[in-house]
Amino acid sequence: MNHSTLVEIDSSLYPQVWSQHTFSNAESLLLAMLNGSITPDPYAFTQILQDNEVYQDWVNATVFGRYIQRSFAAFYQQTEDSFNTELPALFRHELHRYGQYLPLGQILFVAGNIPESTRREKLFTTTINPATAVLAMQQLPQLAKQSAFLNTKNSNSQPIVINQIRVTGRQVLGFPLRHNKRTSERIRNEILILDFNDLRLVDEQIVNEVEDKEIEEESNIALLEHSTILLRFYELR
Repeated sequence: MNHSTLVEIDSSLYPQVWSQHTFSNAESLLLAMLNGSITPDPYAFTQILQDNEVYQDWVNATVFGRYIQRSFAAFYQQTEDSFNTELPALFRHELHRYGQYLPLGQILFVAGNIPESTRREKLFTTTINPATAVLAMQQLPQLAKQSAFLNTKNSNSQPIVINQIRVTGRQVLGFPLRHNKRTSERIRNEILILDFNDLRLVDEQIVNEVEDKEIEEESNIALLEHSTILLRFYELR
């Protein structure tokens, strides 16, 4: 099956000015959000994407929106409904059919640990919005505390993980999801990764919070409650 390659987008998104600071690329913007230099604002970044012609071409390349991804996700993990056992394969085939290769150098983000099964299944969801990834990362400690598998007394000492993924191969198949602009879903700005050859961890960096930094924005509180953020760098090919 032949697939086209999405038009490169980052050169039209950067540089960006946030809080009187100029950021030349996605990595520098993410680091500023993580160390508290600027406040993560998923809605502001989403608006930038909505105003970007290249991004609009990305999400409007197919009539399918997030609903087909939701349907696929619902059936993909089911084990009891034997009548619908073929639906995940059917949905995935359709997603593959309309997927496109991601441009070289494209930066994507994922909050939390990437499951080991990702490399085997060659399927996972990312976002192009760094502020959305930071917001999702901030919610991880609360989710961990609710888990019966973690000791709540020690959960605050666990590093919280965020991942930056750079596309370095020409055959990374993706599906940009079109979200409902009228709901909070619009800040997801998700790219569903459908196929790839290799996902490789190439570096990781500890981001230390400044403990005596004055808390000026409510959205920074969750970050400041944890002394360590682990930023992992991956190459996707």
